[in-house]
Amino acid sequence: MLDWMAWTWPTALFFVIIATLLTTFTVLAIKFPEAPRKGVLRIETTRGDRLFITLLGSAFINLAWLGAGLGPQPYALIVCLVYAAAVFRWV
Repeated sequence: MLDWMAWTWPTALFFVIIATLLTTFTVLAIKFPEAPRKGVLRIETTRGDRLFITLLGSAFINLAWLGAGLGPQPYALIVCLVYAAAVFRWV
């Protein structure tokens, strides 16, 4: 049925994790609404905004990692996790 696309377990897991994150953040926003806050960017952001910034930045980190040939790709995940922690803390 899904033969038209080269699905692998890592690819499927990636999309499952993204869907889980979006669902979790939606439930959190409904159950525990928050007021936007200003961080180092001096713009108001919510949890969802920070998640979007994290996902977008992580995509660029992984592309740069691949392009620069900095080593095995799983190490880029460590950089992305540090980046995510920084975004959720200070943005």
